Amino acid sequence: MRQHLHQGSAWLTSSPGLPPHAGQPVLTAGAQLSQARGLVVLAHGRGATASDILMLAPEFKVDELLWVAPQASDRMWYPFSFLSPLQANEPGLLSALSVLDGIVHEAEHRGIPAERIFLMGFSQGACLALEYAARHARRFGGVVGFSGGLIGPPKTPRDYTGTFSATPVFLGCSDRDPHIPAVRVRETADVLTRMGASVDMRLYENMAHTIVDEELSVARGIIEGVLNAPAKH
Repeated sequence: MRQHLHQGSAWLTSSPGLPPHAGQPVLTAGAQLSQARGLVVLAHGRGATASDILMLAPEFKVDELLWVAPQASDRMWYPFSFLSPLQANEPGLLSALSVLDGIVHEAEHRGIPAERIFLMGFSQGACLALEYAARHARRFGGVVGFSGGLIGPPKTPRDYTGTFSATPVFLGCSDRDPHIPAVRVRETADVLTRMGASVDMRLYENMAHTIVDEELSVARGIIEGVLNAPAKH
């Protein structure tokens, strides 16, 4: 991947929401808000930074998007595995979800509808983006989980409300990822499909815990499909 990024001024001066992530920086790249045809919320992985995940933006080669990446406190959204009991990852998890919710609501307040908001993340950030989407299901522009799944231990009740109304969702992961069991990726695909999402799940044989070009291509296709769709009358 290219390592050079044109980064705009901070869209928000700090993360909204509840502690421990409130007050953290929110970085942006890409189009100015007044010219953006869509917005991508990027959630970084454990040990990474908002600046790291923003390096994905140039890989998409889409000029009309505003990319928004919040920073997690101590470079992690929650302390333990995403398969741990939910309470063990509080208050980090609830705080992280509230950060994403604040960004989505701010985007809508500034004139970008949910149908043009894309939720995307890698690893721990993918788990966060997917869990946020499930808890706030509606017609988003798209949801992309690079090496992630819904949060919680096995047999967690998936009694989410709402419907995705055919929101395109992409789940890409290794078939033997050291952090993300393939069974959880499949479960996530099943849950989101039942909730009305159009899910494309791909398990890559022996892939490392990373993002490959094919995954970027699929995610780019989701974005371009929304931006190039005929206007509704």
